[in-house]
Amino acid sequence: MFVLEEYELLCLYHLLGKTKKHYIGTTDIYSKRLEEHNNAVREKSFTARGIPWKGVLCLDGLHSSQAYAMEKHIKSMKSTTYIENLIKYPELKARLIQRFK
Repeated sequence: MFVLEEYELLCLYHLLGKTKKHYIGTTDIYSKRLEEHNNAVREKSFTARGIPWKGVLCLDGLHSSQAYAMEKHIKSMKSTTYIENLIKYPELKARLIQRFK
């Protein structure tokens, strides 16, 4: 199993699927991960049902603990409006990053 070290930088990303489903995740290589989602590398995964996925948000340069905490926070909000506001308002993204520094 591959384990990320704390000093490795990650990207927190948001995808929007053809069915208007949202997906939030973290990765070390965003372009590769987006390609994996769109090629249904994991056939039974949630993202296999929403192809094609479009990347609409990527917050990169995050430490792993920061990225995972932000991902958990966004998912716990269970709010499409919150996600849409993160995309729309740069100051909201900046506050989120600052909060989980």
